[in-house]
Amino acid sequence: MKTTRVLSFICLSMITLGCGPYSFTGTSIADNIDTFQVNYFQNSAELIEPGFERDFTLALQDLILNQTNLVLTNSNGDLVYEGEIVEYRISPTTAQANSTAAQNRLSVTVNVRFFDKNLPDEEFEKRFSFFYDYAGSQLLTGAQKDTAHEEIFERITQDIFNETLAKW
Repeated sequence: MKTTRVLSFICLSMITLGCGPYSFTGTSIADNIDTFQVNYFQNSAELIEPGFERDFTLALQDLILNQTNLVLTNSNGDLVYEGEIVEYRISPTTAQANSTAAQNRLSVTVNVRFFDKNLPDEEFEKRFSFFYDYAGSQLLTGAQKDTAHEEIFERITQDIFNETLAKW
């Protein structure tokens, strides 16, 4: 009976200690990383969508907060995300016989600079892009625009997260 308890304790200890700094989201964050900051992403694209840069900045902050135990800070973060929105463009993707667009595409590209105070070799500057297609007969307004932005935010922020914290 006592041997079973000891073996159970040893097995449980090995399993718990073997997990190290990994989390269920697939991140591997060093023990000395506690904080992150996301600086405001300016919109330097030719087409300016009011509030888009604020919503993108908040979406990136929310994703990191929800998928890690890191604390958001306004300055001196262990990890720093900054950059700008360099493309917000609507363009036709397919045409109809009457020379009108059958389908349009909203394309967004974000230039990201990532800094790691403890691992400078992990720092980079990279562009992340995604798009949303919609019918050419529709205008991108209201709920459809909100849906387009949410899908684009979800994909781009997840790609940034994977590149910086999940190392995928």
